[in-house]
Amino acid sequence: MTTKVSKNMTQTKQYPGLFRRIGAWIYDALVVAAVLMIAGGLAMAVVAILLNTGLLTLDPYLDASDYLTKHPIAAPLYSIYLGLSVVAFFGYFWCKAGQTLGMRAWKLRIQNADGSNIRFTQALIRMATSAFGLGNLLVPFSHTKQSLQDLMAECEMILLPKPN
Repeated sequence: MTTKVSKNMTQTKQYPGLFRRIGAWIYDALVVAAVLMIAGGLAMAVVAILLNTGLLTLDPYLDASDYLTKHPIAAPLYSIYLGLSVVAFFGYFWCKAGQTLGMRAWKLRIQNADGSNIRFTQALIRMATSAFGLGNLLVPFSHTKQSLQDLMAECEMILLPKPN
């Protein structure tokens, strides 16, 4: 005699709390710091190449770093370049996999309500409204534990189940 056990196949979504989100945010802050170091190194390499070819001189500036942070044209371009590097990092990971490296470590995923990956426009809205992580302070007051950036971008962050 065999007994058939039926499992409820409809799994309810679990939403992460504030501390799990902050853990992922801190982890991602370290990764973003590394991304910015690499982007800055590439900018320094471009300046070094321009110096060696004679297309650029550093006469009133002490070094390449001084040039990139104080030149009236290069400084804003450098800041925009670094900002775009951060936008590209989050946009790529959120739109392709639904997770950054910090989110993967903390078992979090950003997605649309139907489970699909968010669009790049949603990622931009999410970045613009996050207030550098302060938007997460809304999480304890939401029954679905959504942050301000989740609400504004019309997406949700879920807690992934533990693998069996």
